[in-house]
Amino acid sequence: MTHVLQFKDLSLTIGEKVILDRLNLSIDQGQIIGLVGRSGSGKSMTGLAAMRLAPEGSKIQGDIFLGGDNLASVSEAKLCAIRGRDIAMVFQEPMTALNPLHSIGTQVAETILIHSDTSKTTALRQAADLLARVGLSPETISPARLPHELSGGQRQRVVIAIAIAMKPKILIADEPTTSLDVTTQADILALLKELARQDDMALLLITHDLAVISHMADRIAVMKDGRIIEQATSQMFFSDAASNDVKELLVQPMTKSTQPRPSEGDAKPVLTASDVVCAYPLPRASLFAPKRRLHAVDGVSLKIHKGENIGLVGESGCGKSTFARTLLGLTPLSDGKIEIAGKAFPAPNAASTRVLRRKIQIVFQDPYSSFNPRQTIGKIIAEPLSLFETPLDKKSKKELVAKALSAVDLTPDVAARYPHAFSGGQRQRIAIARALITEPEVIILDEATSALDVTSRNRVLELLMRLSEEKGVSYLFITHDLSVVRDVTDRLLVMKAGRIVEQGATQVIFEAPEHPYTKKLLAAAPVMKDFEQASP
Repeated sequence: MTHVLQFKDLSLTIGEKVILDRLNLSIDQGQIIGLVGRSGSGKSMTGLAAMRLAPEGSKIQGDIFLGGDNLASVSEAKLCAIRGRDIAMVFQEPMTALNPLHSIGTQVAETILIHSDTSKTTALRQAADLLARVGLSPETISPARLPHELSGGQRQRVVIAIAIAMKPKILIADEPTTSLDVTTQADILALLKELARQDDMALLLITHDLAVISHMADRIAVMKDGRIIEQATSQMFFSDAASNDVKELLVQPMTKSTQPRPSEGDAKPVLTASDVVCAYPLPRASLFAPKRRLHAVDGVSLKIHKGENIGLVGESGCGKSTFARTLLGLTPLSDGKIEIAGKAFPAPNAASTRVLRRKIQIVFQDPYSSFNPRQTIGKIIAEPLSLFETPLDKKSKKELVAKALSAVDLTPDVAARYPHAFSGGQRQRIAIARALITEPEVIILDEATSALDVTSRNRVLELLMRLSEEKGVSYLFITHDLSVVRDVTDRLLVMKAGRIVEQGATQVIFEAPEHPYTKKLLAAAPVMKDFEQASP
């Protein structure tokens, strides 16, 4: 079979740093290749190199063959004609890939107008058909909508519609489901697989989720340090991993603490939310219609005790992040109350509120976007120290920063460096150090491990569990990764449409879910395919 895309001895360097090192990989027509590896192994850069979208200043050696064209040496003008027509890419974060000022129909039609001699009216009609093909029927989701009016899964479908508009020979999907909940993830993956089969299109799926790969890929390639260290069919890969590097990717150890966890009768809770409501006004249906309100969080109650780990799961848009912002005092309460260490939060005065705010911190999904790239790590970690009533001198701040870095297994000398110098896992440790510096009672982790490979994820989780035992910190894990909550949480809350529909001990809910919505979530979670049973 003819190779659709072939990398031959491809090397890519940025300055003196080698990113890709004599990479060799081929993809055939209609074939789905899974490209896996730890963070920093070069997976995403491989996709960007194929599109010739590597960062400015990078140097490429070797060949990238797409049909009869060597993409490594063709002109930019020819590349513009090839991109979108013969090779297309679905990026990890669709919101950054879409133009916020143009409607989704216009953006899909743009690809058609660039690569074909078609009128604008015809292109818009074809765009509507493409959106319908990816599950965005014009009757329910108008092509006139702007990207910010769509959910994460809907935006990802728009990006896929743009990518398949010209029926390319190969589609590159770079972590296309990382930020999606399990049910939306399952829909997007099924869509990609269906499109690849219908159009006989090659698909390069870049991901760190091996459960996903086991159900999607015909062949799997493993990257390490910019090189392909192993290639095999999916069945051979999962049934007979050859190298230790591959076995490390497959291992997903349980990280739950064996220490006895606190119960509700042990002590007063460190955080209490009682019948919390967050409502937003909606536009009137007509001039004289009654006012409408959206209840993003509708009567949610929660208690967290010292050293206890709670999981909060649910589909995108169910109100999880709004609830987290409310607990942090960033979103005002419409009704209900929040108490931290037995005291109302926010407090009646600013000084008391600031003291309580030190007791609850957050670690975001993407720490890089929450860091100021112009500030050193030392300044970033020291930022929450402004919550202290008495200003600290420079020496005291430096000592506290060094202590926080040591707590997350980083050396104090990294305080002088900048965020871009660290890997994803290291940046997440820095974000945890920033959250720890005020010695909080509770840390909210909002999708804090979803962008990490399995090895980095487990290291971060093990670090969090150790800190919980050493410092008595409580965690609220907000995540769509059900394997995380199963491994590390004591209790689980399931949220749907702003309400908690089921809660209880994590293990009990996983073994015997009662609510239909909980059953749906658990059924949608990707599970490693059993190739031994599947083999004849």
